[in-house]
Amino acid sequence: MVNLREVIVKAVVEGLRVASILLPPDVKEALRRVYEEEVSPAAKAQLEAVLRNVELAERLRAPICQDTGLITYYVRAGARFPALDVVEEALVEATRIATKEIPLRPNSVDPITGRNPGDNTGRYTPVVVWDSIDPKGDYLEVTIVPKGGGSEYVAVFTMVPPGRGLEGVKEVVLDAVVKAGAMPCPPTIIGVGIAGTVDMAVHLAKKCAVIRKVGSRHPEPAVAELERKLLEMVNELGIGTMGMGGRTTALAVHIDYAYRHPATYAVAVVFQCWAARRATVTIKPTGEYSITQ
Repeated sequence: MVNLREVIVKAVVEGLRVASILLPPDVKEALRRVYEEEVSPAAKAQLEAVLRNVELAERLRAPICQDTGLITYYVRAGARFPALDVVEEALVEATRIATKEIPLRPNSVDPITGRNPGDNTGRYTPVVVWDSIDPKGDYLEVTIVPKGGGSEYVAVFTMVPPGRGLEGVKEVVLDAVVKAGAMPCPPTIIGVGIAGTVDMAVHLAKKCAVIRKVGSRHPEPAVAELERKLLEMVNELGIGTMGMGGRTTALAVHIDYAYRHPATYAVAVVFQCWAARRATVTIKPTGEYSITQ
């Protein structure tokens, strides 16, 4: 009899190791491309240091950044997966083990007392987002996102006057990028959520920033065109790699939306730093699992 709780813990610890050490191929390729295209000597030197950092993390099997992030798990599951009742408990245990073994910097802090438990767990931490349930599936899919504090710190939410529409969205995004400056360690991936409620706008923006692959486009042509245009506008600002100027401030702008109330036009902007860490663990009822980026 397979102990699926033990399998989940083992698989997620391995997934956290992959996410913390190995940059996903789409992000690495985007960084290499912008390095080749960069003409500013200062920005090119920063990109060279970033790529060297990526190489050293792979070779030394060490976390790619000293800020190993606050961990979020996006969970997709089949309704027929036989261990849904132990998933959240297993994710917390995996976090504790990974913090010690990889190791990860303990980043979870009680906002009331200032206490740090030392294992990246605590009240509602790690963050577990039940993303969707497949009524006919029998698998568990956990996307692991260790997201650094610097890129999270500059996230923005606002309500745009509905009459401003997409012009208002563009203004919010550009203003957010200018105010963020070098703090989120550009070149960044920028997620934009448009919705009728605060929580949905932020949820969509966060997913766009941390899960979608660089180079992907929204399936709706009008949204894809808005992504392209906003990326062009962001890079024309000239903030550049680590704030040193140059051609590339963002690797991508990703947008998603939900229908809204006529009186609300919620817009959220979430940044992901160049160390855009993620890994997805897929577990079968047999105990077999795979890890992809």
